[in-house]
Amino acid sequence: MNPISHGVWFTEQAAVAGTAYHMALGVWFDGELDRHALGEACAAVVARHPVLGCAVSLDGDLPRLVPAAEKITLSDAPHSQARVREEIARPYDLSRGPLARFTLLRETPTRHLLLFTAHHLVFDGMSKDLLLADLAAAYRGADLAPLPALSGEEPGEHAVESARTYWAAHWTEPGELVLPELTGTPSAAEPGHAVELTLPPVDIAGLSRFEVLLAAVHVLLARYGNADLPVAVGLSTRDEHTTPRIGLHVNELPVSVAPAVGRFGDYARELRTRLRELYRHRTVPLAHVVGGLRAAPALTPVSVGYRRRGPAPSFPGVTADVAWALFHGSARNALHVQIVDGPAGDLAVSLQHSPAHLPTDAVRRIGEHLRTVLAAVAADPDTDVATLPVMPAAEHDTVLYGWNDTARDQRGTVTQLLATQVELRPHHVAVVDGDQRLTYAELDDAVAALAARLPGPGALVAIRMPRGWRALVAMLAVMRAGAAYVPVDPAYPVARQELILDDARPALVLDGLDHVPAPAAGGEVPAGTAYVMYTSGTTGRPKGVVVPHSALANLLLGMAETVGSGPGDRWLGLTPLSFDISGLELFLPLVTGGRLVIAGEAGALDGRAVAALIAREAVTHVQATPSAWQILLEAGFDGRSAVTGLAGGEALPLDLARRLRSTVTRLVNVYGPTETTIWSTTDDIPAAPDTVTIGRPIANTRCYILDGENRPLPIGVWGELCIGGHGVADGYLRRPDLTAQRFGPDPFTGGRLYRTGDRCRWSADGRLTFGGRTDSQVKVRGHRIELEEIESHLRDVPGIAQAAVALHGGELAAYLVARGTAPDAAELRRLLGTKLPAATVPTSWTFLDRLPVTPSGKLDRAALPAPVAARAPSTVAVAADHDDELVRVLRDIWQEVLAVDDIGLDEDLFDLGGHSLTITRINVRILQRLGRDVPLEVFFEAPTIAEIAAYLRERP
Repeated sequence: MNPISHGVWFTEQAAVAGTAYHMALGVWFDGELDRHALGEACAAVVARHPVLGCAVSLDGDLPRLVPAAEKITLSDAPHSQARVREEIARPYDLSRGPLARFTLLRETPTRHLLLFTAHHLVFDGMSKDLLLADLAAAYRGADLAPLPALSGEEPGEHAVESARTYWAAHWTEPGELVLPELTGTPSAAEPGHAVELTLPPVDIAGLSRFEVLLAAVHVLLARYGNADLPVAVGLSTRDEHTTPRIGLHVNELPVSVAPAVGRFGDYARELRTRLRELYRHRTVPLAHVVGGLRAAPALTPVSVGYRRRGPAPSFPGVTADVAWALFHGSARNALHVQIVDGPAGDLAVSLQHSPAHLPTDAVRRIGEHLRTVLAAVAADPDTDVATLPVMPAAEHDTVLYGWNDTARDQRGTVTQLLATQVELRPHHVAVVDGDQRLTYAELDDAVAALAARLPGPGALVAIRMPRGWRALVAMLAVMRAGAAYVPVDPAYPVARQELILDDARPALVLDGLDHVPAPAAGGEVPAGTAYVMYTSGTTGRPKGVVVPHSALANLLLGMAETVGSGPGDRWLGLTPLSFDISGLELFLPLVTGGRLVIAGEAGALDGRAVAALIAREAVTHVQATPSAWQILLEAGFDGRSAVTGLAGGEALPLDLARRLRSTVTRLVNVYGPTETTIWSTTDDIPAAPDTVTIGRPIANTRCYILDGENRPLPIGVWGELCIGGHGVADGYLRRPDLTAQRFGPDPFTGGRLYRTGDRCRWSADGRLTFGGRTDSQVKVRGHRIELEEIESHLRDVPGIAQAAVALHGGELAAYLVARGTAPDAAELRRLLGTKLPAATVPTSWTFLDRLPVTPSGKLDRAALPAPVAARAPSTVAVAADHDDELVRVLRDIWQEVLAVDDIGLDEDLFDLGGHSLTITRINVRILQRLGRDVPLEVFFEAPTIAEIAAYLRERP
């Protein structure tokens, strides 16, 4: 057994090969077939190639090929497709053999299929030509001369050492594979499917056809976004001694995908150079010289096989039609590209894949992408591989224009739309805020009175007020005056408020409706600006997004059309004003004649209070982040009779989507960055969803999935989501440098384009799938966070030399390198809490000797270890109150919710990773098990088991 066969045997022992090593070909005979002559010919072929009649036996601890207990004979059976599949899939007992079979399947008396099957241990692609040539010769009556004995095929010591040195410099583990609509990759053989297509040959002077084809595959993979991906290619190891022999004489070795740069001819020639380096080591299996490779039927997630075949031999008295490649039914990896170059010139291509990971329709598109690349190369071998077409024209037009056909008429501004509703229904209730109810006329009077006291166009007015009807009046009044507002959350740390105000330079700050300060000379905003919304910044300095009236009005009308909003609807105002999505729930009901119901200052943290408000006021539309929805669900929310739910601001997990969908009449997943005005896409979640997408663009919005060079990507390929259309903001306030980085012209339809930094892809039905961030921005409980901003503040802390922040399990984890004596976790949390919103303060703190970096010296976030909870030693013994039932129940609840064992009675809830969601879970469990209701704010003042126990004892 040669080393390559040994690798196949080893993989079989690992039980991961399935039928991937079953090889088959068929010959259809039409006419009067000589059954006896065919049987004799089969026996002659086996006699000439005895490897077919072998089994595997252990010789000490190594396997070797030995004659099988049974001889190969030609069996007969009626023909059916099921029987063909059954024969190909029939398992081999390697220890008994034989490792090949001949079966004659009769369709009619004059039409037969000779089905040959063999295990890859003793057979390869070139063996098919040898088998058929010898079979035809023997059927004609020729004697098949025996082949001389073959000496050992072990590579020499020098060859092994040379290969080891080569692969030490060139082998890299496959990274993430990018293929259209791919979800994961098989770790073992799986039930597979093959897409068959025929491609015209492309010949370039100085290059073999194989080199051209392999270069085309590499270009396609590179254009999908695969960097340095190793692709296994089957290289023949045949020499003058093995050329005439049936057997396994092909070794799979990897060659990496190079970036899509330069002319195709040059790209292919560079690949040829690397292939020729590879040929020198083709007799040495990679597993012999690279440690740690796991047994698998394929070396890499993508592999390519190529062979030239000769003409089909003739069989006297019958017409023979050869089926050269009958699929074995298993996917050996994510994608295997098998190419057979026939004598007629056309290329028979089989794209073998696992439909469980790669949909067959996506594989058909891959085939058409390869056809498109080859057509471009045929037209011009010197075409630029970075810009040559990948998608056929129809797919290209679909992703750019067909799925972006969202044009709608646009009408008015928020002020004008609200005026229409005031005229239509002046005495209808417009706003409910606790005991306060305002009709449309009363709201309009309050807005007009305040607007008369405010500065006009070009001015920026800061509104530093809690959520409520007064803040709403202030926002509407600023817009009616022609100015723009900037919300400043009074709950923010003072330092954070000052950062925003210093950057915005507003003409005045409204802290209420009674007193309007005299306007100062402040920074102006562009004409037509509705508001400026501040988001996280990469240097610790927040940045203000300038949103025009046209964008806001488009959002409201687009969402009214998509979600539905009219005079009978009541929207819940739940979101803090500093979170841009509040604009939808505040303004949409008012511009469509509905009612706004404002939640109290407890907001989403008090799930039971919000759920009660929804029921009491018959709210029909609730918008919340997935984290807030989680809190509402745990508080017992049930809106099946009336509520349309909108979930956005962070990714909506599938399990939460299923739970939430069962409690509302309709659930809409919404997506959009602040820079494209609240929401840009929506998707209705069905009753029992299998997946969650961010859907399709709303009115007058265009979505593109682009690569790093602004080229559109095919359906199902991950890229950066870029958004154009009427919702695109004007940029960042007085930050032309940042504006130029993220905003630019729309190269496809004109207008402006915003690069979101979000990784997305188109699904086959025209919906967008969200795949996380392409940079270091993340969202935690609906808050968009720039990790560098947190790191910047951490590095400002005395005793901290370096800092990194990453998202782990939905929570922020800080990694620190100390300089001298560093503060403890409690102090770090306190210091950051004075400068950042609570959601941006990490919940775990891990000290390292140094931060991991990439070879280029950049922070390697992916290499950061799992976070370590910063638990201070408990000063209260865990068993101190072992007999105290109250403490025991509280400790059980803490440990269940936090998934931490042996929590001390005085360990701080926040040091253990607690946050608003865990507090809610703890609170609900206390209510369920003890029948006691602990106000949520108590947990912030008394964040330990001992303190909560004391609180409950003081209030029996």
